[in-house]
Amino acid sequence: MNLVKTKYNRRSFLKSSAMAGGGMVLGFSWLASCKPTPAQIKSMPKEWFNVNAFLKIGENGLVTIMSPNPEIGQNVKTAMPMIVAEELDVDWKDVVVEQAGLNTVDFKRQLAGGSQSIRQGWQGLRMAGATARRMLLEAAAQQWEVPVGELTTSAGVITHKASGKIMGYGEIASAAGGMEVPEEIELKDPKDFTIIGTDRLNVDGKKIVTGTPLYGLDIQREGMLIAMIEHPPAFGMKLKSFDASAAKAMPGIRDVIQINAQPPEKQWSDTNAFPDLVAIVGNTTWEVMKAKKALNIEWEPTGTLENSTDHEASLAQFMKKAAAEPSRKDGNPAKAFAEAAKVIERTFTAPFLAHNTMEPMNFFANVTADKAELEGPIQTPEYARKSIASLVGLPEEKVEIMMTRMGGGFGRRLYGNFVCEAAAISKEIGAPIKLVYTREDDMTQGTYRPDYKVTYRAALDKDNNVIGFHARGAGTGGSPLFANRFPAGTIDNFLIEEHKKESNISTGAWRAPKSNFIACAEQSFLDEVAEAVGKDPIDFRLELFDKAIQDPVGEENDYDAERYAGVLKLVKEKANWGKTMDGVHRGVSAYYCHNSYVAQVVDVVMENDKPKVKKVYCAVDCGIVVNPLSAKNQIEGGIIDGIGHAMFSGLTFKNGQAEQNNFHTYRLIRMPEAPEIETFFVDNGIDPTGLGEPSLPPIAAAVANAMYKATGTRLYSQPFVGGKTMLG
Repeated sequence: MNLVKTKYNRRSFLKSSAMAGGGMVLGFSWLASCKPTPAQIKSMPKEWFNVNAFLKIGENGLVTIMSPNPEIGQNVKTAMPMIVAEELDVDWKDVVVEQAGLNTVDFKRQLAGGSQSIRQGWQGLRMAGATARRMLLEAAAQQWEVPVGELTTSAGVITHKASGKIMGYGEIASAAGGMEVPEEIELKDPKDFTIIGTDRLNVDGKKIVTGTPLYGLDIQREGMLIAMIEHPPAFGMKLKSFDASAAKAMPGIRDVIQINAQPPEKQWSDTNAFPDLVAIVGNTTWEVMKAKKALNIEWEPTGTLENSTDHEASLAQFMKKAAAEPSRKDGNPAKAFAEAAKVIERTFTAPFLAHNTMEPMNFFANVTADKAELEGPIQTPEYARKSIASLVGLPEEKVEIMMTRMGGGFGRRLYGNFVCEAAAISKEIGAPIKLVYTREDDMTQGTYRPDYKVTYRAALDKDNNVIGFHARGAGTGGSPLFANRFPAGTIDNFLIEEHKKESNISTGAWRAPKSNFIACAEQSFLDEVAEAVGKDPIDFRLELFDKAIQDPVGEENDYDAERYAGVLKLVKEKANWGKTMDGVHRGVSAYYCHNSYVAQVVDVVMENDKPKVKKVYCAVDCGIVVNPLSAKNQIEGGIIDGIGHAMFSGLTFKNGQAEQNNFHTYRLIRMPEAPEIETFFVDNGIDPTGLGEPSLPPIAAAVANAMYKATGTRLYSQPFVGGKTMLG
């Protein structure tokens, strides 16, 4: 029995459940925007009953569960309601899921970032479902005049075995809404789960494939105009003047205005290198796009117009300088390197990357003197509301934000500059508008994954034991290193140094921030060290983990060495590591981030004298897997994304201007280049951890290590192939 305490009054329960649950709320169905068909579920009820502020049940037993967290493709809109439905003990086919709007009173952490939605929502979501179930039971017990302990539930039906009485949730929902919140509730034993751990289709799947409006770009409102922006062509420039007469004379154009979308009170999410913009507003997207090209704008410099070559040289200088204060220092690294029989030193680099979400930035805004209504794809709606309130001069309670499904996020939609731009345009124009970015707008305005450089050194004694380890890293906006992650804790003499390069190029989080680069560098370097000491790369890593398990160095190591080693052992077994296969070259990598552990083995073959990633074996320890089907999709998506960007992608600058502005110059992976993937999950019963990002960081190193076996050449700089194709 798993008993948990609730709070003693209804409002306290709402707040504590929301805090623990990362913002899960049930109830308040907006069926008009998303009506299921009779083939999908039973007919819509004529009346709904609030069991509590989280839950709404129809008189026929249909249940509405609202999903408060932004949906960027990680499938929380399916997984979070699954958790609630499990503890509520309702039949999944009787559940309707709806996207909630921003509501910081009842919801907490309405944010998509850090792969934390399920991890932080787990306990609170379970409590929400279990509490509603208990209230339904108590209402039924009161009506039947029997002890509540004699009642059971299954698939939305309450049963009193002794008398043979049964009752659907819908029949007692109205009475349950008047019950007091119980002081203590019982959560299910995971072995009794019937929904969690089973494959469930995406609740929006049919709507996505049939083109049902779900995304920001789908929004249509009466009287709505289309807006686009023109920003400076280079970082380090600003608007000087513009002539819009030709554009204004074109068909369908309502106005051309100058805006400043920088809120007076900035949030961390207000990353925008270009404060002054020109906005074009008209009737249709095509008319506005044509008018945008007719603008006559003069720009002027405000600072350095940076070049990628200068960035590379600057980062290289950092690699030669000791940090004023090390991020971590164990033992005596200087002595270890001075006395080493051999020192291995390698430097790894990676370029800026664009996010390139399938759906470019967009947002609807209708700002009046009394209120602001906004709707669109944003990962951080709470912070966006704060920024908009500051920008348009309204109290936060007068700013309403509705969230749409997003055509990708990857960190780009953490930064709400485009939301502020939409609000600023609407306020100035005095009309509802939908701001739409072109692909070129999106790729050239930021916010980018930073460029990085790191140098690793390993000191070996005469017996090829690793006696010292040193890493020095630098990047635009900050170092890529994590001082307390593996191999910290495994080597007695250990040193981490970090540098930050300042730049007027705006950077920010990109899927698995920092880890997306440093995992490749770290795991590629460890493979090279393993080769130098004459050990199998998996065995070499496992020896380091044995040290961390039995006699760890330091007390701040932020990983569980046994779980880390566990995924390596699992992937070794599943991939039949050590088995020789003609023409197949293998590489391995393992990494910990977002509270989860991933190990991968990659098979590379040569086709037409070019390397091709043929197959990936992936072992994952992310605790309990809520929806295996969705989990595999996330793992596979991260792997393919990681391979593509490590192989092909890069953004460079000349005189402050991005040299790549669309997919004809910014190379992404293509469908024939995607490998076969087998995924294996560790079944340990631990509460769920992150899953949207952890499979991406290690894949680049596994590919690099396999390509070395295939070609005999080590890879130190991304992209490995560049704009070329692996397929000829």
